[in-house]
Amino acid sequence: MGNGARAQQKRERNAKDAKSGPSSQLKVNEAAKNVMCMTCRQTFLLTVREPALKEHAENKHSKTIADCFPNWGK
Repeated sequence: MGNGARAQQKRERNAKDAKSGPSSQLKVNEAAKNVMCMTCRQTFLLTVREPALKEHAENKHSKTIADCFPNWGK
């Protein structure tokens, strides 16, 4: 039995002990999208900054932040 077989046994042993839960961040990110444009209903992450919202409002709708996001920053 060489080192390759020993390494394979160790990988199998560690796989049994490891948690097999999901390691994806996608569901968490979807849940954190709670800033919504009232014009087009596009959602943004909670951590969005004012310049990104301003850019969205001006470029997509030719409006101000207050028009598209009336409850943002309150």
